[in-house]
This record gives sequence, structure tokens and C-alpha cells, in this order.
Amino acid sequence: MTTDFKTLPLIDVSPLLEKWDDPIMAQDKGVADVVRQLGQACKEAGFFYVKGHGIPDSLVKEVRNIAHRYFDLPYEEKIKIKLSATTGYRGYQHVGENITKGVPDMHEAIDCYKEVTKGMYGALGETMQGSNVWPSHPPNFKKLMEEYVNLCTELSRKIMRGIALALGGSPVEFEGTRAGDPFWVLRIIGYPGVPPANGQDMPKNDIGCGAHTDYGLLTLVNQDDGITALQVKNLSGEWISAPPIPGTFVCNIGDMLKILSNGFYESTLHRVTNNSPIYRVCVAYFYEPNYDAVIEPLDVCVKQTGGTRRFEGAVYGKHLVSKVLTNFIY
Repeated sequence: MTTDFKTLPLIDVSPLLEKWDDPIMAQDKGVADVVRQLGQACKEAGFFYVKGHGIPDSLVKEVRNIAHRYFDLPYEEKIKIKLSATTGYRGYQHVGENITKGVPDMHEAIDCYKEVTKGMYGALGETMQGSNVWPSHPPNFKKLMEEYVNLCTELSRKIMRGIALALGGSPVEFEGTRAGDPFWVLRIIGYPGVPPANGQDMPKNDIGCGAHTDYGLLTLVNQDDGITALQVKNLSGEWISAPPIPGTFVCNIGDMLKILSNGFYESTLHRVTNNSPIYRVCVAYFYEPNYDAVIEPLDVCVKQTGGTRRFEGAVYGKHLVSKVLTNFIY
């Protein structure tokens, strides 16, 4: 349930992170204040900034910097880790190869997923089976990204405990069979700048990434400073900009949390349009349920929303595969 928000709230989550594993965390005044802000943000916009998140700013910046160095490489070098069905849809996509609602997106990217080994989820896991394919250049790319993923996973788990409390559940509502072994997705994305107005290379479509919602529970967006490109759609249909704020992540909730909340929280439409002449990098981390989890409305949320289940159960892995197959040009 979104509103006519005009800006996105900024939440200092440090009090929550300090108490995240305390059995009585909900009784702490600092935690309670963060929980209130998370609940309000999820209900009114589905998007918010977080600061005080504990991930070193030096690492956050280096992740973007090394992504820039990769995207600066010749196409012949980047294509060595080309995304395909045989890689489990992991690897590099050239500009225009990712599709949103039938329209090519004006970005290039490296897609990464948590490893899925043979037989891990039976037939459900076959499409996404594989390990990530990492570039050999720039050096240290794999190590840096894996460190970053681990820290984003820890941070997301802690934020989700606050969201669980905001929904009226227990702090561990999203553990166990729902997200005790969370799947994750990492998209390292490069958006070319806008060429000169009279240039011969002006694309027919200038949308870096078309309007969409995210698939899972929670997204952490790490975007270049100084370029405003991310836009979020409010209830009236206005596109509200989410400019980068140094030291923060932009966070948003996904389709699976919408189902779990029985529609009390909305997975909000958003898009990317890079109107700057400067190449823009965004590294988006997606915190997901267990791959084989059956996601259905929480009882506490059904009660809060009138007593009727508004959604049938959805298997996360099946939902993910349907999206992946739709968004890729063979």
C-alpha cells in the first residue's frame, strides 16, 4: 500500500544492528524507533535509505570502482564471461540483452547468484544450477565481490528482523523455512551516459532499466555518487527521484515480502534513466527467501488486513526462474 510520497525516508539502523540478536530486542527504545520507521517506510513507499549500516564506506566505493574498471575493458574481454543458459544465467550481458516487459534495457551487467549444485533442489534448481563466472581482470574482482555479498547478507538479515517486528511478528519470522538459508542475487550494472544530442549513436530507448518490481524480500542499492537516475513511482503515478546520498544504501522491498505481508507492504515500481553524459555504475544486492521456500501470507498479516488471504502460496525458486527466463535474450 503506497502513498503519494514525494521523497524517500532516511533511517539510521545502527540501534537495530546493535541489538539484532538480543531475544528482547523489541523492548529496546532505540530498536523500537527503528522498527517504527521501517514499518512506516515499507507501508508508505516501499523504499527508504539506510545509514549506520556498518559496511565500510571504503568497501562500498571500491565495489563500484572495480565495476567501472571492468566495464571499461574492451567488449572482447568482457564477453569471456558471457551469460548463457549453460552458466545458469550467470555472467556478462551486453547493452540491450536484458529485457524488461519486452523492451531492451540500456545497460550492461554481470549477473551473479548463490551457487546451486546439481540435485540441490531437484527439478526446481536445474535452470539456476551453477557457480558464478568471474572476470580475471581487474584482479581481485571475485574476492571483493564475495566479501561484499557476505556483508550485505548479514546486513539484510538484520534489517529483516526489524521489518518482522514492524509487521507484528517475532524477530525471527523470516528465518527457518522462509529465509533461514537465504538465496541471493547480485547485479553489477553499468549504464552508459547520454551521447551528444546530435550524435549518430543516440539510442531509440534511453531507459537504462524499465519499470519493474524486485523479486524477493529486500534490495540494497549501491549507486554512484553525483548521478540521479533511480526513480520510484508513487500512488499518483509520479516518478520520484532517489538521488544518491553518500554513506547510505537505497533499500526497497520485493514481491515475496508483499505476499508475506498479505499486501500490507507493496513492492513498488521503479526504473532507471541515466540522463547524465557520465557512465553510471550501480551494484544491486537482492536478499531472497530460501530457494525452495513456499511463500504465503503470514497469519499475523492476514489478521491485520481483514482476515482474508489475498495471495496464494508462491515457490520462490519458481518465481525467480520465470523472471530470469523472461528477461534474457538468447
